[in-house]
Amino acid sequence: PIITVLLGTGMRIGECIGLRWDDLDFEKRIISVNHTFIYRPDENRKSVKHISTPKTISGRRTIPMIDEVFNAFLDEIQKCIGFSSEEIDGYSNFVFVTATGTVYLPNAVNRAIERARVAYNKDEIEIAEKEDREPLIIPHFSAHHLRHTFCTRLCENESNLKVIQSIMGHSDITTTMDVY
Repeated sequence: PIITVLLGTGMRIGECIGLRWDDLDFEKRIISVNHTFIYRPDENRKSVKHISTPKTISGRRTIPMIDEVFNAFLDEIQKCIGFSSEEIDGYSNFVFVTATGTVYLPNAVNRAIERARVAYNKDEIEIAEKEDREPLIIPHFSAHHLRHTFCTRLCENESNLKVIQSIMGHSDITTTMDVY
């Protein structure tokens, strides 16, 4: 479900990992982005989990839930509601948690993406060889590439740059225009 949410919302990995059930409005089908999860070394070089506010005011935003994202959240509810036991900087009730109830780390999500990519490519090479054709290999990508993919697809279906800027959380319209 986390990959579906990343690909279907354009959220940054820390925004997605930091989501709490309180940030989701299933009736209105919206996601409130008002904080982000960070995992960085402290002054003692020990990595520590924190919750931070978005870098800019534009980072605080509301994102619509498309059907696939709505269903991914419903799948997650069935798996682990009430199972998140971790509290970070006063925040709790996280959506995406491990089997032990702790928040996923960004590198764990990216490793899962990489494992899926490698497995697909391995199978694709074998199938292509049997079919006597060139394999369709997926290049390396990360959770942040899913954000770019979302925005590219959004631009194909939405012509209002201010709407795109708002959903993506860009503080400057030139970021939206120059990158996408």
